[in-house]
Amino acid sequence: MSSCLAVSPPPPSQGQDITSSSIHASSIRAIPSHLLIDKVTTLIDELAPRAIPPEIGRLSELLDLRLYNNSLTNAVPYQLSNLKKVRHVDLSSNYLDAPNYKKFSPLPSVTYLSLSLNSLASEFPPFILNCRNLTYIDLSMNNLTGPIPDSLAINLPSLQYLNLSYNSFSGPIIPKSLSNFSRLQELRIGNNNFSGGIPTEIGSISNLRVLELQNNSLGGQIPASIGRLKMLEQINLNNASLNSTIPLELGLCSNLNFLDFSINLLHGRLPRPALSGLKKMSQFGISNASLTGEIPWDAITTWTDLVSLQLQFLSVFSNNFSGSIPRDLGQNTALTDVEFSNNSFTGELPPGICNGFGLDRITLDGNNFNGPLPDCLKNCSKLTRARLEGNQFTGDISESFGVHTQLLYLDLSRNQFTGKLSPNWGKYESLTYLHIDGNKITGNIPPELGNLSNLQDLSLASNDLTGSIPAKLADLRLLFKLNLSNNRLSGEIPPQIGKMSQLQLLDLSGNTLHGIIPIELGNLARLLSLDLSNDGLSGNIPNQLGNLASLQSLLDLSHNSLSGPIPSNLVKLGTLEKLNISHNDLSGRIPSDFSSMSSLTSIDFSYNNLTGPIPSANIFQNASAEAFIGNPGLCGNAAGLSLCESDMPGHKSHKNHKKIIIAVLVPIISIIVLATIIVAIILGFRNPKQKDEETRGRFDEIPKSLIWDREGRFTFNDIVNATDNFNEGCCIGKGGFGSVYKAELQTGQVVAVKRLHISDSGDIPGSNRKSFENEIRALTEIRHRNIVKLHGFCSKDGNMYLVYEYLERGSLGKLQAIFDSEELSNFMNPKLAYTMKATEKCDVYSFGVVALEVMLGKHPGELISSLSLTQDDLLLKDVLDQRLAAPTGQMAEEVVFIVRMALACTRSNPESRPEMRVVAQEL
Repeated sequence: MSSCLAVSPPPPSQGQDITSSSIHASSIRAIPSHLLIDKVTTLIDELAPRAIPPEIGRLSELLDLRLYNNSLTNAVPYQLSNLKKVRHVDLSSNYLDAPNYKKFSPLPSVTYLSLSLNSLASEFPPFILNCRNLTYIDLSMNNLTGPIPDSLAINLPSLQYLNLSYNSFSGPIIPKSLSNFSRLQELRIGNNNFSGGIPTEIGSISNLRVLELQNNSLGGQIPASIGRLKMLEQINLNNASLNSTIPLELGLCSNLNFLDFSINLLHGRLPRPALSGLKKMSQFGISNASLTGEIPWDAITTWTDLVSLQLQFLSVFSNNFSGSIPRDLGQNTALTDVEFSNNSFTGELPPGICNGFGLDRITLDGNNFNGPLPDCLKNCSKLTRARLEGNQFTGDISESFGVHTQLLYLDLSRNQFTGKLSPNWGKYESLTYLHIDGNKITGNIPPELGNLSNLQDLSLASNDLTGSIPAKLADLRLLFKLNLSNNRLSGEIPPQIGKMSQLQLLDLSGNTLHGIIPIELGNLARLLSLDLSNDGLSGNIPNQLGNLASLQSLLDLSHNSLSGPIPSNLVKLGTLEKLNISHNDLSGRIPSDFSSMSSLTSIDFSYNNLTGPIPSANIFQNASAEAFIGNPGLCGNAAGLSLCESDMPGHKSHKNHKKIIIAVLVPIISIIVLATIIVAIILGFRNPKQKDEETRGRFDEIPKSLIWDREGRFTFNDIVNATDNFNEGCCIGKGGFGSVYKAELQTGQVVAVKRLHISDSGDIPGSNRKSFENEIRALTEIRHRNIVKLHGFCSKDGNMYLVYEYLERGSLGKLQAIFDSEELSNFMNPKLAYTMKATEKCDVYSFGVVALEVMLGKHPGELISSLSLTQDDLLLKDVLDQRLAAPTGQMAEEVVFIVRMALACTRSNPESRPEMRVVAQEL
């Protein structure tokens, strides 16, 4: 393969044979048909917009046509069927449309036909049925629909490879005529809409090596005839809606090395005879399959003893398996992934489960394992993910693990571990998640945990830890969850915790802490939940806690020794749902402004020294007696409280007096108001010009669509006024999808408003409009440290607006951070902005962009946008980092292959992009 994707040869001379790796369209028109053209690998079309010219049909002696990955568009010309001697046709990885097949005639000599990764939208191309010498057909990753023709197997008995995956074919799989596929080796028809079960005739394809039926709606049984496929090496029935047992005959497929029956409604046990015959198994997946009983480990362990291609991936999670794991399971040195979670396994783990030290992931959560962890686990240097929670493991926590520098996720919670936390835990430099709660750990919290610079979630709750909370933990600047509850920690709360700007959950409850609540906690702007209950805290409730504007789930200061009044500043917690300040020594009144805290769903002020009336909001008036008990001075019209003086019968005459005054004043005021309105109308008719000037420039159109968060502290008209009707002077940035304006509201709040380039929400298809608005509503409810708060959405005066929380300190784009909101759009599928619907194919597009960026050394946006527009030849050097030396030889071939795959991932038609599993296999 040349390192150049397109080469321009000199014009052919009369009377000589031509063997070319590329050819101009103009040259095709000039070549006499009697000349021999052995091979065309690349078409350089100068006269048409990257289309295959009809003149291609003049090359009557052509044997080999390879036009893959040329950004070709338009329909395949029917003149192609004039190439009666062509044997190899590869038009894959282009943008070709379906032609008028009625004009096509058979290609009698063709043996290889690939039209994959195009934009073919039709039923199965009928001309293929008459190309009777075909051995290879690849129509994958198009938009083909309808059934597979019954005559396919009858007309093409020589077929060895058939790939129809990633289309929209429907109906039954090729029926009884399957027996004619006696030479077929690979049948790949996954990711379609096939139904009607797996036909028993599948067993008649005696040479079949690969069978892929995944992601269809087949239903029914796994036929016993599968056992007749003696040559079968791979079978994928993942997510095929099967309702079946696993047939014993499967064990006759002795060459199987890949099996995936996951995500089906299988029932019964794993049959020992079936497994014992699969001695070449390399990847075995039966997760989420509803199987029961014990796993016949004696059959599975033979896989690792008798074959050089050893078991690497063992996934049986989310079934109903029981029993213990055999002690010799870990003798397989190739084992990298073990997934046993959410079953009913018992007993101890095999002592050699990671003898090869290649274990990457081990998930055992949700079982009944017991005993100590294997000694070999501490030496698994490649371990990245370990989930052992929800079992009965025992042993010293510090002796069970070594220093795992690649470990990202570790959950040992809800076990019976003992011992102390070693300072060595601070050397897990990659760790992002650490849960050891619900064990019997003693001793102090080592300050070295503050060295885990990547840690985001730390829970040491429900142990027997003592000592003070290390101030060093405040160095965990990425931490968004800190749970140290239900231990025996003492000392004061370190004020340095107020510097943990990403913190969303802080739970220090159930300890023996003392001292005051640090005012620095009021700096935790992203905090959603704060629990300091059941400690020994004293002093006043800091007024600064009212600055926790994001506090939503919980504020619990109960069961302490707090005194003084309830700060009225807490009324600013407008999204708070649960408030508990019971069992303290608080005095004074409950601030009447608390009536405006409309999000409250649960309150508890019991056992304090509070006095006066309770607020008038329903949450207070309808609260149970337990919410106020233990406060003799409280009064109000609520259960368990006495009436306040103003509500007593003695005030009845005073109330009647008020009623008389109201009865007199209301008519008088009504007359005055009516007269004022009449005068205003008269003045309005007299001076219409003045009225027009006063109303000019205002947004008087009712919004077509308005979605606002439930705080509702400002209106869209407030934003219009704050930006002077979106004056350019308020514009702080422009991106690919819109302009961003800074709005400083009269309340002092600052928001960022994005006016989208989409002219109106009416541009969104009706089928997606409701989905779009539902997603906007959901986003306004999200409170997450990594997501900028969305206040709302408005469609008005022909424009669409998104209102966000304004972030100080500028844009991450200036720091060239890949996940900045502007920069991220460069990696997203542009169609996502219009459809408002994210799919897995959007992720495929993003992968392709990143892959191309690695090759280019810069963002490939210009390259991607020009592929379907330019008429120039695409050279390999155009898609490589110019700072690096050009690859040669085998390296050049591999680079070309990677570039082809990346370009396929960035195809404009999402349905024509490959699935990431396919990309991973190819790479």
